[in-house]
Amino acid sequence: MQRKLLITVLIALSIITALALWNDGLWGIFAPNFQSFGEFQVFFDLIIALGLFIVWMWRDAKKAGRNPWPWLIITLSVGSFGPLIYLILYGKNESDRKKN
Repeated sequence: MQRKLLITVLIALSIITALALWNDGLWGIFAPNFQSFGEFQVFFDLIIALGLFIVWMWRDAKKAGRNPWPWLIITLSVGSFGPLIYLILYGKNESDRKKN
């Protein structure tokens, strides 16, 4: 169930991102975040959230014996795609939780 939800969110994010890039271009996605303090606050909040996720992914990858660098690079370059893909690939499912 959790994995299906994450895949659905990833597909929705991909579609929204593709539409935004098509309509506004790369700079058009970022420019509005610097037009007011309210818009910048949302952007800054996203940076904080992704930073926290990077720390968690780094620790989780190291603990599992995986290389954390690809996930750091993906997250820094394309945002939430990194954590979503990481969770789809390595997130615990229901049967894993029952074992622990």
